[in-house]
Amino acid sequence: MRYGYWMPVFGGWLRNVDDERPASWDYARDLAVRAEQIGYDLTLIAELNLNDIKGVDQPALDAWSTAAAIAAVTKTQEIMVAVRPNFHQPALFAKAAANVDRISGGRLSLNVVSSWWADEAKQYGLQFDAHDDRYARTSEWLDVVKGLWTEERFSFSGRFYTTDQAICSPKPAKMPTLYAGGESDAAKAMIAGQCSAYVMHGDPVDAVAPKIVDMKRRANGRPMTFGMAAYAIVRDSEAEAQRELDRITTVRDLPAGYDNFDQWLSGTQLERELKLREYAVSNRGLRPNLVGTPEQLKQRIADYEGVGLDLLLLQMSPQAEEMERFAAQVIQG
Repeated sequence: MRYGYWMPVFGGWLRNVDDERPASWDYARDLAVRAEQIGYDLTLIAELNLNDIKGVDQPALDAWSTAAAIAAVTKTQEIMVAVRPNFHQPALFAKAAANVDRISGGRLSLNVVSSWWADEAKQYGLQFDAHDDRYARTSEWLDVVKGLWTEERFSFSGRFYTTDQAICSPKPAKMPTLYAGGESDAAKAMIAGQCSAYVMHGDPVDAVAPKIVDMKRRANGRPMTFGMAAYAIVRDSEAEAQRELDRITTVRDLPAGYDNFDQWLSGTQLERELKLREYAVSNRGLRPNLVGTPEQLKQRIADYEGVGLDLLLLQMSPQAEEMERFAAQVIQG
């Protein structure tokens, strides 16, 4: 198993805990430098211009300028950066991202996200496509980016984008790994055809296993990497871990980070009460149940490895302290 961590570009990862650190470059830099010293393989830098965790009026670090700076101060960890095609013209993006990869010495990878937040796109004056059109745009966008990264001159004429004998030089030091996620048929078809890695929101092992089988079938023999988001709590006893879980999921008055909750939710009132707790952590991070003692977490991680999962993308809070604990007791323990 490879271990990644989410860069705290929104400050923290808990929607209903208001005493987490605000987003800052100094904290992100120190976390990245320390992370590769204690065994983390990768950082995921999310891209949203608005803060979906702490409320839209709270600070959120820009993904790509942060990635370039992280590339310059780290040496070994993979830098997976989210990119949303409707926010980036592909030829200009290919040029900038190739430079970030060169800065990192070939450690850049992309998490290609077909945008979900219509209000954000509207605020920034950008196109927001209907669901399946998002994946059509993403596929064409990737054709342009990959073409510029692999050909000396690249021409393209499509529904969304055109280039005319465009040059991208220098090219990436190596072809970045292309990660993407999605659960619709349109998403899976695009990922199987264009990407080399599939990333999932958190789910139990018995839900993840068939998704991996399905994507391997769709990839038709092409090798793929599989990753999953998860929130981790490791303690010396189950009781201690449960107390921490209760602390982070007890929701009273809905804070600003729940502004999108009703858009996200559908279901009965009973489901609403259960999902209030789940929504306290992003990306369905509690569903893998990485909550317990070091021995329990190691066994659960082994179970995921057994069905073909290669990469965990971890959230924790308070992040620096909990990443140290997880590294000592699970990664190195």
